[in-house]
Amino acid sequence: MVSTVRLSRLMKLSWDIQRFKRNGRSKALQQAWAIVSNEDVTVRYLTKKLNHHRDVPYTTQRQYALFQG
Repeated sequence: MVSTVRLSRLMKLSWDIQRFKRNGRSKALQQAWAIVSNEDVTVRYLTKKLNHHRDVPYTTQRQYALFQG
């Protein structure tokens, strides 16, 4: 069962994507679901990109999370 908090965060992310990229509701929701369901990959990619493609220590990577809970 999916918690209400997770669903509300998913919908907020979906709405942000919909407004920013001017996508339809279903396309924005698919993109938001992909981000939330692959959170560890998303965070690792963004961390590496923002760190100018330098390696980030694993202990530092474990401290990052998009959504707590």
